Amino acid sequence: MTCDIVLVRHAESVPPVPGKPDNPDRPLTAAGAAASEPLARELAAMNPTAVVSSPYRRAVETVAPAASRAGLEVTTRWELREWDSGLEPTPDYAVHYARSWANVDFARPGGESLRQLTARATAAVARLAEQHDGGVVLVGSHGTFVSRLLAGLTPGIDWRFSREMPMPAVYRLRWRRGDITPTWEDRVP
Repeated sequence: MTCDIVLVRHAESVPPVPGKPDNPDRPLTAAGAAASEPLARELAAMNPTAVVSSPYRRAVETVAPAASRAGLEVTTRWELREWDSGLEPTPDYAVHYARSWANVDFARPGGESLRQLTARATAAVARLAEQHDGGVVLVGSHGTFVSRLLAGLTPGIDWRFSREMPMPAVYRLRWRRGDITPTWEDRVP
């Protein structure tokens, strides 16, 4: 069993409104939409057999042009969503994120710890790989989701890596017989 999983961190999106809950319907900015077009050519050239995304609009809008070029529909899956940090958008989010990366078991009330996110991300990608044996699956998601998935697979993925990940960013993983291996064929537009 082999499946390539191509993780796509969404392009630049409209920022959240501080003090209000994150809005899953935030679209890409004009710059983010423009970045999705050349990305679409590159992703479609990988001959994807499926395009699956977080249901958040910014993730769907990032992979939709590639899906269209490949003649595929974007399927959304709730388990690919953004990290539920338990924190409303705030200018000092970095303090909370750094604390969470330093203690992956820390969770704000009603939120998800980074350890829980890592388990969710790993299970979601494993299911996709099993369902698409022999295929290439484009996965539209979010920076913390992608970072925590990679952190669960290889050392050296930390808060700095997550914080500095560009929008969009692409990382390719190979699933073989139950093991996920980062091939580090990452490409940053």
